Amino acid sequence: MVCRGLMLQLHRAGHIELPPVRWVNPNPLAQRGAERSKPVLMLVDTTPLRSALTGIRPLEFRQVRRTWEEPLFNSLLERYHYLGYTQPVGEHLKYLVYALGRPIACLSWSSAPRHLGPRDRFIGWSAEARRKNICFLAYNTRFLILPFVQVEHLASHILGCMARLLPRDWDRIYGHPVHYLETFVDPERFRGTSYRAANWKFLGQTTGRGKDDQTNKPNRSLKEVLGYPLMKNFRQRLGEVR
Repeated sequence: MVCRGLMLQLHRAGHIELPPVRWVNPNPLAQRGAERSKPVLMLVDTTPLRSALTGIRPLEFRQVRRTWEEPLFNSLLERYHYLGYTQPVGEHLKYLVYALGRPIACLSWSSAPRHLGPRDRFIGWSAEARRKNICFLAYNTRFLILPFVQVEHLASHILGCMARLLPRDWDRIYGHPVHYLETFVDPERFRGTSYRAANWKFLGQTTGRGKDDQTNKPNRSLKEVLGYPLMKNFRQRLGEVR
C-alpha cells in the first residue's frame, strides 16, 4: 500500500506515467470515505458587494495553504466554483483575496502539466529542457470571484497582483522561483476576458485527449491555453540545460 501510494503521488506530480486504471473498487465504504473527504461547507457574508474597484482597494492577499483559513478556501471552491474543489498534488499554493474585511475571491496554483503543445511550442524548449525546467512553471487551476461580488475590472486587477506576488511566495515556500504562468479556459463557458485584459497570451487549444489517452481521439472538451511570461528572457531561462 505504501509503494502504491508513492507511485500515485509520483504519477500525479508528473514524474512517472502509470497505465490507465483497469479496475475501480466497488466497496461502498470506500465511496463513503470519498464523500467524507469533501470540504465542510462554511458560512460567509453573502451580502451583495457592488462597487468601483477604487472603493474596495487595497485588496489583501493571503496565502492560506496549511493555515487555519484553508478550510474556508476549500469550502468556497466546493460551493461556488462550477468544477468544485479537488485537492492539488505536488507543489501548490492557495490564496484568499479580501476586501473590506470579507473574502471576495479564491485562486489556486499548482505544478504545471508536463506536456502542453501550444505552450511548449511558444516557449520553444527541448524535451530535455522541459523535463528539467517544468518546475519553473505554475498552473492556475482555479480562479473564483464569489458570485455576490460585482466589481468592474476586479478579476484582471487580481491577476496582475498575483503575477507580482506568486513568484516571491513560491520561492519562499519551495526554494525556487517561477518564470511563467499558465491556465486553461473552457470556451464553451468563458471567453477568458479577464486573463486577456491582464495581458495573458492566447497560445492555442488543447487536443481534448488528456494525459492518459490511448486512442488518439478527443474524449473531452477542447480548452484554450493562455500563458503569462514573468520576465523578458523567459525563453532563455526555461531553455537552459546544465
